[in-house]
Amino acid sequence: MGSQRTVVVFGAYGHTGRFVVAQLRERGFVPVLSGRDADRLKELAASRPGTDVRPASVDDPVSLDRALAGAAAVVNCAGPFATTAAPVIEAALRAGIPYVDVAAEIEANADTFTRFTDRARAAGAVIVPAMAFYGGLGDLLVTVAMGDWTAADEAHIAYGLSGWHPTAGTRAAGAVSRQRRGGRRVRYAGGRLEYHDDDLPTLEWPFPHPMGPRTVIGEFTMADAVTVPSHLSVPEVRTYMTAEAARDLSDPDTPAPAAADEQGRSAQTFLVDVVVRSGGSERRAAARGRDIYAVTAPLVVEAVDRILTGRTRTAGVASAGALFDAPDFLGALSSHLSLELSP
Repeated sequence: MGSQRTVVVFGAYGHTGRFVVAQLRERGFVPVLSGRDADRLKELAASRPGTDVRPASVDDPVSLDRALAGAAAVVNCAGPFATTAAPVIEAALRAGIPYVDVAAEIEANADTFTRFTDRARAAGAVIVPAMAFYGGLGDLLVTVAMGDWTAADEAHIAYGLSGWHPTAGTRAAGAVSRQRRGGRRVRYAGGRLEYHDDDLPTLEWPFPHPMGPRTVIGEFTMADAVTVPSHLSVPEVRTYMTAEAARDLSDPDTPAPAAADEQGRSAQTFLVDVVVRSGGSERRAAARGRDIYAVTAPLVVEAVDRILTGRTRTAGVASAGALFDAPDFLGALSSHLSLELSP
């Protein structure tokens, strides 16, 4: 394994990638900038003198091997992950280093579990898909809410976004997912992912104070439908999105996020409200914060730090809730997230 502080960020010049690079530097890591576009990499590096730049392409394994040489880990921020995840994972396995990504694509995450679980476990490798706002944070909150329960009947994850200005990467990933599904919708029910053409229901979700009840789109399925059931016995995993945010996402004219502070974060706020039910009992957990793309960076970097310092619970392909001590992990992000747990 290479230097314990050197982390390659593939797709470093993207919106989320830039946040990850900044967070790595803040935490004392040495980021290596990688990705397909050499000019954009050089432009990013110009504002960070001395930063190593290693262009690479997913259709050129040799370039990926050069990019990962001597690194301790790789973070993949380059979507669509249906295209990038497998080649970068293969390169990480060849290099013998951990792989973490920020994929929100349901099918891409499912592919990672299906394709690499046996190989990664046999190699003692660590591969963490969806270590992001979607997939990672929800999984950690459900794991915390479950507590000592070994199983639950249902897990509900409601996303209270003040709005959603999607990045170009979000739109591209969404287009790939829609194409793979043939325009159908997806949900996790009866212990499996299923595709359907039903209209999505509209209902009211009782978000905690001060947000309060809001209209949400039901079965607005996100990556949690892959991460949560990958390690928790929950046959029904449902996710919901505030109607305003869903409208923003579906509107092609909604602009990309704009920086509203010195850190580059947008003014967007979020509340993720989780409810798990078993029999007649119910448990809740919630997290508040700002900017779904920016908050992905501390989630990713905390994961990298814990992997490289041996604070993990398993090996192979694993979601955040399976790999880490979920309460301790979320507690470490107190400067980025405000947590609320039911008694």
